[in-house]
Amino acid sequence: MGVDAATGSLLAALASAGVFRLGGTLVGTHAFRLYEGVLGVRYAFDQAAQTNDVDIASFERLSLALGDTVSEPLQSVLRDFAFEPVPTLDPGLAWRWRQTRADLLVEFLTPSFEAEEGLRPLAALGVHAQALHFLNFVLAEPISVPVTYRSGVVVQVPRPERFAIHKLIVADRRREGADSLKSVKDRLQAAFLIEILAEDRPDDLLEAWETARAAGPRWRERLDASLARLPDTRRRLQQLSVTGEGAA
Repeated sequence: MGVDAATGSLLAALASAGVFRLGGTLVGTHAFRLYEGVLGVRYAFDQAAQTNDVDIASFERLSLALGDTVSEPLQSVLRDFAFEPVPTLDPGLAWRWRQTRADLLVEFLTPSFEAEEGLRPLAALGVHAQALHFLNFVLAEPISVPVTYRSGVVVQVPRPERFAIHKLIVADRRREGADSLKSVKDRLQAAFLIEILAEDRPDDLLEAWETARAAGPRWRERLDASLARLPDTRRRLQQLSVTGEGAA
């Protein structure tokens, strides 16, 4: 399944500037859509519903350590596509860019390893990013995948098993509440991927599941809260854990 022309041309420009080469990882629903090719599955229309957000995440420390930068300032790339920075409480620092001619939003994110979530610089990309707890989990060991736009664009996305488990966490920390439309979407995407991965990549899924639960009590609380609303998915993961213990 391809992407629309507006998103495809934007991803091509970001790739050309070096965003994905320098550690940028496409997260969110656009990454989810690309798992159709990675996992060899076919999405139903509602499962692959478009989103107006293009979320790009990267580690702050990696961005600093690379000692390299994008070939063209991302501010210039985004302005070429009629994007303008969304004002923040910190004057001159923007992590979200909104397209003036369409309802398209580009957001830059980075993991938070401190108590407070705030804005952090991504030196390699030349932008600031919103720091978020739990995001480090989904960015570990990303993979490269092609986007079917024109002659093809190679982007970086999270491993599908980590994406699925992370979606369970994200669904429970949405500020709008556990019943918000975004939370429902997060849980549906997680449930779909977990069902596929439990059959095709059970070892990878089990490793991601156990890694997340071992990360601490707050992680387990988030996971358990989402799985309380997904009893079939909870049973699937429990069966996987029992099978894994038996094999060990």
